[in-house]
Amino acid sequence: MGINMKVVCCFLLAILLATTSNVAASTASTSTRRSVKEHLTSFEQRTAERDLSWAKKNGRIFYPVGYGADPSGEMDSSDAIINALNDAYGSTGGSSQVNLLQGITDLGGVVIDLQGGNYKISNPISFPPNAGNILVRGGTLRASEDFPTDRFLIELYAPTSKHVDASGVTSSPAYHYEDVTFEDVLFDSGYRGGGLFVIDAVRVRIDNCFFIHFGTTGILVEKGHETFVSNTFLGQHITAGGDTHERNFSGVAIDLASNDNVITDVAVFSAATGVILRGPANVLTGVHCYNKATFFGGVGVLVKLAGLGQTRISNCYMDWTGIVMEDPVQIHVTNAFFLGNAYILLRSVKGQISGLNIVDNMFTGDGTGVPVIQLDESNGPFRNIDQVVIDRNNVGGMKLKSTVARKSVAGLGTKWVADFTSELVFPGRINNVQYSLYLRAPQKRFPGHAVTGVSNNIVTVESRKKVDAVVSMVVDQNSMQGEKNMFI
Repeated sequence: MGINMKVVCCFLLAILLATTSNVAASTASTSTRRSVKEHLTSFEQRTAERDLSWAKKNGRIFYPVGYGADPSGEMDSSDAIINALNDAYGSTGGSSQVNLLQGITDLGGVVIDLQGGNYKISNPISFPPNAGNILVRGGTLRASEDFPTDRFLIELYAPTSKHVDASGVTSSPAYHYEDVTFEDVLFDSGYRGGGLFVIDAVRVRIDNCFFIHFGTTGILVEKGHETFVSNTFLGQHITAGGDTHERNFSGVAIDLASNDNVITDVAVFSAATGVILRGPANVLTGVHCYNKATFFGGVGVLVKLAGLGQTRISNCYMDWTGIVMEDPVQIHVTNAFFLGNAYILLRSVKGQISGLNIVDNMFTGDGTGVPVIQLDESNGPFRNIDQVVIDRNNVGGMKLKSTVARKSVAGLGTKWVADFTSELVFPGRINNVQYSLYLRAPQKRFPGHAVTGVSNNIVTVESRKKVDAVVSMVVDQNSMQGEKNMFI
């Protein structure tokens, strides 16, 4: 029995040794036969056979990199991004389509994810019309050296849309885009064209974006309404103020030839003009303009459409650059801070001002006495003025101008004259006068007295007999709609 067990064990050991020897020989033989080139060839074959559709999209998220876009910015990525966009548009089809506004297909929240890439663009990325509910996020678009100087990096522009001309904003005959969002995108126009162009669209959001090096306009919106720009920075040149080339800044950061839009928490750090408003009923709040200083010819906010304002400018910071309004109608400017001799200029086009409120603002200057409110009547004087309240503003190092002024004149005599020329905004226009006469010495009989003259912003009060008195006067240039100025 013992001998048989020894035989079996020896037999199994022999088989194990033979098998191990064969595997080792096989492995050695294989490793010596495959070269590096052969390994590379094998890898390329496996890659070519692999389905790469996963790199183009993941569910409803589309990746331009999967379409051949170069995230390093070396190669042109225009076509690849356009192809990804077209596929995103075509990803919803059939009878199950849902519309937003009539004629605008709801794409269901489809996303174009730039994946933090830096993409060179030689042609505008044009969004096909008549669709919405789409998001573009997370990357950088940079114009190439041959990018068209009259176009924008991204354009929401239908072939049937017509630009706004010099005659002003007209209502959109049709809307072609709705609920399009741009988030965390840097637009670098390379000093050639513009950044983003939106026309005939509603409810577009531009959030947490960065616009630089625009040769024309950072953001241009024409017609449509309810474009919201928030938490965004815009500058033609990369600077943090005090740039030695500031006098040469050009271009416009934001141009709204549209109505019902909102600009919130936005900084314009370089451009000739910060914001142009060419449409009514727009809102600016928390906007910081330190683009081109006023003494270099820059404008922070330009309310351009004469006679059609209906605009609210609140809690803004005008940093060495001011506000210009052409024939302002229903404009409200409040709680703003004007630094560095920045002021508000009222420019006459047709000579009309109605419903203008400039209240509760702060102005700080260099002590040279620059007026906080100024008039440009080179095209003719303001003739139709009503419902204008410029009051309760405070100044430091500038000259206060208001439509309401107060002054006291003391002395012994029969006439007290107060000249309000330097305090009032409009020349020769006092609509209301109130005064009180206080006798500084007792009198046996109270003297008769009256306002005997209101002319050229000068008010005269006279008494029948000589007394020692203090005359306090309050004058107001505000008139209600249709109220006639009795003193003119």
